[in-house]
Amino acid sequence: MENYSIVIVIMALMIITSALADRIKIPGPVLLILTGIAIGFIPSLPEIALAPEIVMLIFLPPLLYDAAFNISFTDFKTNINTISNLAIGLVFLTTAGIAVVAYYMIPGITWPLAFVLGSILSATDAVAAIGITKNLGLSHKTITILEGESLINDASALIAYRFAVAAVTGVAFIWWKASLDFLWVLGGGSIVGIALSWVLSHLLRLFKTNGMVVISLMLLMPFVAYLIAEHFEVSGVIAVVILGLGMAKLSRSKFPEKFRQQSRNFWDVIIFLLNGLIFVLIGLQFPIVMKQLPEGQLFYNIAYAAIITVIALTIRLFRVYWQQFALLKAFQGKRKVKEEALLSSRTSFILSWSGMRGIVSLAIALGLPTMLKTGEAFPMRNEIIFLSITVVLFSLLGQGLTLPWVVKKMGND
Repeated sequence: MENYSIVIVIMALMIITSALADRIKIPGPVLLILTGIAIGFIPSLPEIALAPEIVMLIFLPPLLYDAAFNISFTDFKTNINTISNLAIGLVFLTTAGIAVVAYYMIPGITWPLAFVLGSILSATDAVAAIGITKNLGLSHKTITILEGESLINDASALIAYRFAVAAVTGVAFIWWKASLDFLWVLGGGSIVGIALSWVLSHLLRLFKTNGMVVISLMLLMPFVAYLIAEHFEVSGVIAVVILGLGMAKLSRSKFPEKFRQQSRNFWDVIIFLLNGLIFVLIGLQFPIVMKQLPEGQLFYNIAYAAIITVIALTIRLFRVYWQQFALLKAFQGKRKVKEEALLSSRTSFILSWSGMRGIVSLAIALGLPTMLKTGEAFPMRNEIIFLSITVVLFSLLGQGLTLPWVVKKMGND
């Protein structure tokens, strides 16, 4: 009962903090994370460890579904070249870049462990991007690219993570097998999403006069999609995103306006509570993992995390501006690139600065196995988790606090 009371108190603080952030014009996620860190250092408070399965099942499906539901499919299709390059190519580039830096910087880390760390921190987060860029006046195109990238790149990161962990446990990396697995994870997730979109569309047409049934089905289906996809070891994230895109198209053409508004109001409350709570919980994890570090290693690991944060941002800047140049070259060469898909330097910089790590990185890190198949402890597990959470915090606090200033100074298209 005591833990339930603590959760209720934290939710109340979350609501108050969100209202305060809106009044003092600070990005809500930033203030929520700081609140979580402050709560975590209260001596008498029991530790509230965040289980990765809770994040991946309870928080991720509805948040991703809502983001996919509200994204513009037309803009998504127009910018698919940029979205796919950032969601796939940039993830693997970031994984490799962080791995190289970590291997030569962190004492005792092996190449497989360095790639584990790189894969954990390779993907940007849809929840963080949406939460912090909200109300900043970004162009619709910029928001579409950010959300589209963040909705897809989790699958790439999870594939990289899976093979990096396998390497730590002694399983050989076979590139063609990894490629087939990647296609299976993406393709399988898409098939699940398409199939459930078809099923749900028929159910909604059948019950379209019953508002409560319609809203309840739309609330339940993201969880169903995620669980079915994960059961078949394909991407639950992709399944939920495809489902959200399909339902968005259906609702605009088939649902009565009254039901759409009721559904929107209901989802707004759910997303507000989940979004706020997850950022508080991210902050709460920092004091927990800090206590698990070897004595005397705190300062060094914070320094390593700061360097890795800068490296990840630098790689992202390079790749986004490279994409801007590639699109312009293709457009001038009269290839199939629409003028609307081109990026300006201002948009490229804002896209780069908005790429923050968040709950997926946190969940993957906390989900690291504790033991190897040999019975030995997973090497450097506490250090990797601490580095991951600290990079997430640096990313959200550093980029999140400065993003409104960057948008104001750079302007937007």
